[in-house]
Amino acid sequence: MPDEKMQAGKSAAEGEAGAGRGPARKLALAWTLRAWRPAGTVVAVGLALLLTWHVINGKHGLQVWQQKRAEDRQLQREIKDLDQENAHLRERIERLKSDPEAIEHEAREKLHYAKPGEVIYALPAETQALPGGAGK
Repeated sequence: MPDEKMQAGKSAAEGEAGAGRGPARKLALAWTLRAWRPAGTVVAVGLALLLTWHVINGKHGLQVWQQKRAEDRQLQREIKDLDQENAHLRERIERLKSDPEAIEHEAREKLHYAKPGEVIYALPAETQALPGGAGK
């Protein structure tokens, strides 16, 4: 029984305290119930836009990924070109090691060697045209 009296006293006190705030509290509660969905939608849309921006422009976003892909393609082309050049140079080295005609060709071209009785004529290097056509 003492518990029943205590609960009855609390309900009466709550009723008296809530009577003064009742209409304002009901209006606030009604406004909150009406506004939480649009506010939640705005927050969700804002977060989605922020996430989209981060995916595109972030530190590891799509723009950076595309730049890295283009850089990778360019580096792969350079590697392919260098591999071809290395293969060509290896082939040339092998020819110079074993082919007497290749050795003779190099000696004549680079070192200007001549066989006995041959005469080598050295021609002047081509002159570059001066600006404005004065070299013609």
